[in-house]
Amino acid sequence: MPLVQIQYLNAINKPYSMMKFYKLFIAIFLIGISCKTVKKVATIQEAINKKDTTQIIVINETPTVDSAKIVRDIMTKVVTNNISFNSFNAKIKIEYESAENSDNYMAYLSMIKDSIIFIRIRGSFLGIAAEGLQVQIKKDSVILVKKVGEKYIQYRSIDYLKEATEIPFDFFTLQNLLIGNPVFMNQNIVSYKDGPSTLLVLMIGDIFKHLLTLSTNDFRITHSKLDDIDLQRNRTCDISFSDYQPMGTYQFSTKRQIVVSEKSRLTINLDFKEFSLNEPLKYMFELPKNYKRK
Repeated sequence: MPLVQIQYLNAINKPYSMMKFYKLFIAIFLIGISCKTVKKVATIQEAINKKDTTQIIVINETPTVDSAKIVRDIMTKVVTNNISFNSFNAKIKIEYESAENSDNYMAYLSMIKDSIIFIRIRGSFLGIAAEGLQVQIKKDSVILVKKVGEKYIQYRSIDYLKEATEIPFDFFTLQNLLIGNPVFMNQNIVSYKDGPSTLLVLMIGDIFKHLLTLSTNDFRITHSKLDDIDLQRNRTCDISFSDYQPMGTYQFSTKRQIVVSEKSRLTINLDFKEFSLNEPLKYMFELPKNYKRK
């Protein structure tokens, strides 16, 4: 199927509720819409091979199919795979590598949907030596508790996630990232390409250009590539999803890699060792009353 310009964006229904984004994980560039000759056209796949989605050009031609309906069907199938939950528990091995250092640590995670995230860390977290670190995240706040060695408690706004990671995180984006649902999704799909084993969908947001790769047999997400619209930042993020395993009625990606590049490169590998839906929370904690504030 040729790369097709989507002419009917206003006709696309909103099949799912979208979080505003992290306003995460990274960004999108406005692409050219017209071209005069076929020789100037670069397909999505060619752009991926070059690892530069800013080179994608949409063919300006009259669609021979109802492309708006095709896109609606695609996104409906993607949303059908979204994991719905009331509570979630997980044990995660995390490998973190940057230009300055690398760390391995275990994270113990419990979430109540749209309400609260609890994390216990052995290792380091957000640049803090984190043996005994516990984190509570709500929609408007982050609380960090250090329970080993120098004991203290920190109260921060939710903007702390953005400051610490240099990624536009909010609560709902982090929640979706942890449960394995797509992030940085929006309705503005400008092109798609159907291949033998993958389906490529390109969407443009206020902050990011998002190239989403789906498997054609079950519409699971295998890769997200996000590019910052702001050329001055030149920020990109690649998120890979693999090793899907059953979790109730859903398929859950137990291995993920997140690579963020701007002035330097940050790689995070998530390996879910344990995971469960809709069971009592395992790792919640009470905030201490006698710790010093830092």
